[in-house]
Amino acid sequence: MCRSIRTLRPPMAPEVGDEDIRAAALQYVRKVSGFRAPAAHNRAAFERAVEAVAGATRELLDDLEVRGRGGARPPGEPSSRS
Repeated sequence: MCRSIRTLRPPMAPEVGDEDIRAAALQYVRKVSGFRAPAAHNRAAFERAVEAVAGATRELLDDLEVRGRGGARPPGEPSSRS
């Protein structure tokens, strides 16, 4: 499940929206909780967790300083050796 969370920081993802961050947070909470969808009595806790993870992710992405590419390229971008 979490293997499908994609890298959200530049240059791997030059434009990251709130939907991307929420989707990653949702996948994380699903993995950690073991529930794809919570029961009604757990729904509020599940949603709070998704919002907290999304907020922490947004804060992390906003605070990261990306200095170099480090050899990583976005998918489909040719290497400099091509």
